[in-house]
Amino acid sequence: MSGGEAASAAVSVRGLSKTFAKGSVTALEGIDLELAPGEFVSLIGPSGCGKSTLLRVIGDLIRPSVGEVVVNGKSAPRARADGDYGIVFQDAVLYDWRSVAKNIALPLELAGWSRGRRSERVAEMLDLVELSGFGDHHPWQLSGGMQQRVAIARALAFSPALLLMDEPFGALDEMTRERLNIELLRIWAASRSTVVFVTHSIAEAVFLSTRVVVMSPRPGRIAAVVDIDLPQPRTNDTREDRRFFELVTEVREHLRGTEPAEGERVLQGGLLA
Repeated sequence: MSGGEAASAAVSVRGLSKTFAKGSVTALEGIDLELAPGEFVSLIGPSGCGKSTLLRVIGDLIRPSVGEVVVNGKSAPRARADGDYGIVFQDAVLYDWRSVAKNIALPLELAGWSRGRRSERVAEMLDLVELSGFGDHHPWQLSGGMQQRVAIARALAFSPALLLMDEPFGALDEMTRERLNIELLRIWAASRSTVVFVTHSIAEAVFLSTRVVVMSPRPGRIAAVVDIDLPQPRTNDTREDRRFFELVTEVREHLRGTEPAEGERVLQGGLLA
């Protein structure tokens, strides 16, 4: 890939491998992946395939053993220092003693934004995630789904070019998850951030994504990339569409092709998500 191509990509992962335990455990091997600006790409694979590890390497939370990650033409550490990332985990990680508004404002406060500028941005974020009436509430007063919307608002406060999401709805019930999937697509359309989304749910990956990256068991490699050609905006009716079921089946078949033999499954044991 040329330097110009890398600079035009939102994310470029090249020749990436990651080992742990002094090189005795290979989590990722030979990963090459490029995301265009504004894409929504989901990572899916068996437990222990390294999909969360890949997300953390992209986000500069873990350093690669081999290879490199380029975000908007910058090294991953530089992009992180410049605030090009927003990250949302399965646990919303909100501070109960701070109001919803002050939780969203925290990264802006740490960055030295003035109070007036923070208040204006927080109001925009609350409106974006449809929580405008809840700024003075505390996290413990909100449902799990509302807490995750606060976490998304906080992650988007800096208008990051890249939003990384590690199973953000994994702990929620199915109905809440489906509703928040629609909310997330609305927020994505408004923010136009590039999204990398980790999930164990095939249906969720297909519903949300422009592409689904299927990973093989450890050591994690990219086994397949499935283009999702469902029209936007997506609604509850999308889940009843024949093409949706075809794509779910296609991703499932790729996943079945990555399943380890029984003995290998016991050895892998889900060490690395």
